Parts: sequence; C-alpha cells; structure tokens
Amino acid sequence: MEYQYPIDHDWSTDEIIDVIRFFETIEQAYEKGVKRESLLEVYRRFKEIVPSKAQEKKLCAEFEEVSGYSSYRTIKKGKESDSDSIIRMHS
Repeated sequence: MEYQYPIDHDWSTDEIIDVIRFFETIEQAYEKGVKRESLLEVYRRFKEIVPSKAQEKKLCAEFEEVSGYSSYRTIKKGKESDSDSIIRMHS
C-alpha cells in the first residue's frame, strides 16, 4: 500500500504490530475476504491496545481517509455474521 497506518508512538513494538495487523485484516476483508473469527480476534486485540472509543474512532477515521476502507462497517458486518462466515466488503 502507498499509505501509512495510523499509530501512536507511545505503543510498544508488539502493540504497533498488532494494530497494523488489525488494519491489514480490514484491507483483506475488502480485497479478498477474511474469516469472521480472524477478524474479531484481531479486533479484540486492537481494543486491548485502544480501549477508548474516541481514540478508536480517530484511528479508524484516519485509516479510512487514506485507504477508503471502513473499519467500522467491516467490524459491524463481522459481529452480525454467522460464526463460520467469510467477511467480504465492497468499496
């Protein structure tokens, strides 16, 4: 990708890697599909690192601005889908 992921420089290296993994999973949902459980697993880890709803909204808005991919709509679809679903998003 030709853009940078939104990160907080106060995070540890492992936290940065996990947040990037979350955004990569959102990309994957748009580009080829992702298993629902994988999506929700990386989201749970993301929420451990970013527990604040306000910070989550800010980071996801920054990501959507540069990528065109909506984290909010992807997670919402994942939560509403059946347990063994493949989540595929459309731009």
